Amino acid sequence: MPNRLAHETSPYLLQHADNPVDWWPWSAEAFEESRRSGKPVLLSVGYSSCHWCHVMAHESFEDQQTADYLNAHFVSVKVDREERPDVDAVYMEAVQAATGQGGWPMTVFLTPDAEPFYFGTYFPPAPRQGSPSFRQVLEGVHSAWTDRRDEVAEVAEKIVRDLAGREIAFGDTQVPGEEDLAGALLGLTRDYDASHGGFGGAPKFPPSMAIEFLLRHHARTGSEGALQMAADTCERMARGGIYDQLGGGFARYSVDRQWVVPHFEKMLYDNALLCRVYAHLWRSTGSDLARRVALETADFMVRELRTNEGGFASALDADSDDGSGRHVEGAYYVWTPAQLREVLGEQDAELAADYFGVTEEGTFEEGASVLQLPQSEGVFDAERIASIRARLLEARGERPAAGRDDKVVAAWNGLAVAALAETGAYFDRPDLIEAALGAADLLVRLHLDEHARLARTSKDGRVGANAGVLEDYADVSEGFLALASVTGEGVWLEFAGFLLDHVLVQFTDEESGTLYDTAADAEKLIRRPQDPTDNATPSGWSAAAGALLSYAAQTGAEPHRAAAERALGVVKALGPRAPRFIGWGLATAEALLDGPREVAVVGPADDPATKELHRAALLATAPGAVVAMGAPDSDELPLLAERLLVSGEPTAYVCRNFTCDAPTTDVDRLREALKR
Repeated sequence: MPNRLAHETSPYLLQHADNPVDWWPWSAEAFEESRRSGKPVLLSVGYSSCHWCHVMAHESFEDQQTADYLNAHFVSVKVDREERPDVDAVYMEAVQAATGQGGWPMTVFLTPDAEPFYFGTYFPPAPRQGSPSFRQVLEGVHSAWTDRRDEVAEVAEKIVRDLAGREIAFGDTQVPGEEDLAGALLGLTRDYDASHGGFGGAPKFPPSMAIEFLLRHHARTGSEGALQMAADTCERMARGGIYDQLGGGFARYSVDRQWVVPHFEKMLYDNALLCRVYAHLWRSTGSDLARRVALETADFMVRELRTNEGGFASALDADSDDGSGRHVEGAYYVWTPAQLREVLGEQDAELAADYFGVTEEGTFEEGASVLQLPQSEGVFDAERIASIRARLLEARGERPAAGRDDKVVAAWNGLAVAALAETGAYFDRPDLIEAALGAADLLVRLHLDEHARLARTSKDGRVGANAGVLEDYADVSEGFLALASVTGEGVWLEFAGFLLDHVLVQFTDEESGTLYDTAADAEKLIRRPQDPTDNATPSGWSAAAGALLSYAAQTGAEPHRAAAERALGVVKALGPRAPRFIGWGLATAEALLDGPREVAVVGPADDPATKELHRAALLATAPGAVVAMGAPDSDELPLLAERLLVSGEPTAYVCRNFTCDAPTTDVDRLREALKR
């Protein structure tokens, strides 16, 4: 019989709806039941494409004996971390503080007042490598709760007190300057892996936000070292197994330093961020590889993640059926030499093995290889390789596909809108701009209410119950601002303004200017989450600073610029010390130091000269430059006000820091003005 999760919108919760565990969703009613029954709460947090979440579900939550014990002694609460990042953040902070590490699945035991007192991540069904079994943990917690309740209460109170004492030291109230950004570049250089690209060792995550900073730093200062780190890292990732050499798109991370073996789940946010990074790398260098990867990644998102409603699904699973009924990580993506021969025949299989680095020993498990492009030199027949790739892709399409998490997350769709709008504009792909408009339209129609408040998620056209958090408001604004620059449609700037007004009122501390991840009127947790450091995506804090700054440049709105500058104080504090974890904040600081520049292009939309000036403005590498395009003296976008044609010709205006260049009708002059 299904449990209480059967009517949820989260695919992760629905995966657990038929468990024998009597799950509750996160709700006041669950904690009321804990108080009424005198049982502690077991909080289990994960997400639908998490491999070890599936493992623990199969071993423990689908096991009748384990479920019987849980149902007798605990109120079990299941949370999708992607739907409730606030709940996840608060308890993950507690887990990391207590154990020195974190991850998913996250397992936390709580009092009826939601105070944590015991923590862990994955627990095996039997004792393993010094780790107790899940049943042993449950029995130990039940015993402590029953026999030493006062002790448990003291532990819980101390943990909550300690968390309350971890308020962020805001650091400097000044904005970061030249010295701070040079210090951040030095820090990245120290962490840089010169042999394989990227930063640090294994596991290695795609450093999209740090690369964005490096590209902007190069554009502003001419630093060749910054550009080299960005370009080399992008090439290594694109040639590695972390990139899907057949279908495009990136896996979540590499388990090794060399980018060879990925953790195979494919997330919308990674692909949106990386699509944009490769498009920006092409804009800076003209690299054919960057162009190819940007377009293939955009096509992957549209082909495999777009939902029937026009939004973008959250993720593709790492695991799939290997053809024998077993769910195996990477089964959809890996190849053996024998499988190549079966699809391609002897000669083409030999060429494919050489080209994609497929060996008899294999680079993954059981003699299978993850496809790479290890050959940086040598000449290959392009037509033959294209034919091989097409046949392998078609054959792969016959394999059981990895599961898809169809949940539409507002923030990640905002990132996808920005990436697709810009990629479509750079490479003359109006279909990608249309895809961006479709997702933006869904966000407005379904996720935005009459008070311009955002819902975090939807699924199958049904909006979820959870309120948007700071990253939702910031990233959706970022997407809308990119659309305004690309399309010249002022409505997207208006929508961004509605969202950013909420950021100023609901998410900003009036006195200090610090930002919180949840709104002032959101559900009260044991503490109000607040984190300026980037993780898999830009932090809400950094993303808000970036969107506020761009909006201020488009509109002249002083409160928004002042809020962006206050928010960037934390970048001055953290940038030189931990640049890998505040890349988007550093990229925004680069935009602030450059102005950012404001470009207005006026002229008839169908005039080729208007289009050429608009394209030159969009392709400018000046950090954070904003673009408005429309009819002379239009009221569509504020930057167009009082902008007239010169000698009846389409004209461009470039301004920064309250100073404007002479208007120009010459596209080369515009390019030059945006380079300086």
